[in-house]
Amino acid sequence: MAKRDYYEVLGLGRDASEDEIKKSYRRLAMKFHPDRNPDNPKAEESFKEAKEAYEILSDANKRAAYDQYGHAGVDASAGGQGPGFSGFADAFGDIFGDIFGGGRGRSNVYRGADLRYNLEVTLEEAARGTDTKIRVPALEECETCHGTGAKPGTQPVSCPTCGGHGQVRMQQGFFSIQQTCPKCHGSGKVVPTPCSTCQGAGRVKKHKTLAVKIPAGVDEGDRIRLSGEGEAGANGGPPGDLYVVIHIRQHAVFTRDHNDLHCEMPISITTAALGGEIEIPTLDGSAKIKIPAETQTGKIFRLRGKGIKGVRSAQFGDLLCHVMVETPVNLTARQKELLEELEAISASHEGHHNPRAKSWMDKVKEFFSA
Repeated sequence: MAKRDYYEVLGLGRDASEDEIKKSYRRLAMKFHPDRNPDNPKAEESFKEAKEAYEILSDANKRAAYDQYGHAGVDASAGGQGPGFSGFADAFGDIFGDIFGGGRGRSNVYRGADLRYNLEVTLEEAARGTDTKIRVPALEECETCHGTGAKPGTQPVSCPTCGGHGQVRMQQGFFSIQQTCPKCHGSGKVVPTPCSTCQGAGRVKKHKTLAVKIPAGVDEGDRIRLSGEGEAGANGGPPGDLYVVIHIRQHAVFTRDHNDLHCEMPISITTAALGGEIEIPTLDGSAKIKIPAETQTGKIFRLRGKGIKGVRSAQFGDLLCHVMVETPVNLTARQKELLEELEAISASHEGHHNPRAKSWMDKVKEFFSA
């Protein structure tokens, strides 16, 4: 059975443009696709016929040969393939790839890369929130050529190697291998006269200053996303995002544990033994703590609500003060004399004045006598 004219198959005239050929094929492929017409051999044949016509007429070289010699001019260049030889996957690549931006001639359109910026803030800034500015390097669309890569007044042209498809087909016997065009790297376009600003890349390296709002309660490792502030996309692709990663500077007094704050609170032996009142700092000012008599090192005093309210928290954390009884240094002769007198008095009632030491020594004696 003689093959129908390819233009007739697609319902087009011989002066049809590349876009008209693509649109017609897309319409017929959707109409006759086997998945939409199960158990309909005629629809499958129409699908294969439309695919074969599109493969020839969408290729500039094959179309020229077909226009001049008809079917005889393209049978060899088509690699002896029957209609639909390469399977339905190619058809999906032609139709749905074009619809969703991944088809031929568009494989070089890329979204810009995401960027990361490490921002160090103080504990106070993290707790209360702040506004700051950062300066970041990035690839941005060239203002001279508006991302085309071509010198103003000129335009990129269809790649002569792949005919603007972004892919080339290599014949090996009965098998046909399709790969990215080495000339245009899949874009389907080449730039005869490159832009002098970006040297044909379409993007240039720049530094930009951005305002960043740090929300109250951010913690170590939290990320703030600045949409569209990453690198510019290639060949008209969308820009990437910028992620600002929070790092909290070490604080002189506090350490943070999620929404709680911790601090070490040194007190004198006298205050620990007799009790008293001390003043400690908080993020909101100062607060007073009553130290009961006979307080030991390691005791923790909790101040409710004096911590940090996290970004996703409903209430403030706590401030936990860890008591550290400080041994006095640089003693005067009189101070030493008084401590020696205290030691002598306490020695006769060791178990009463130093119960933990007495208990520990008893355990040591039991260990060695066992």
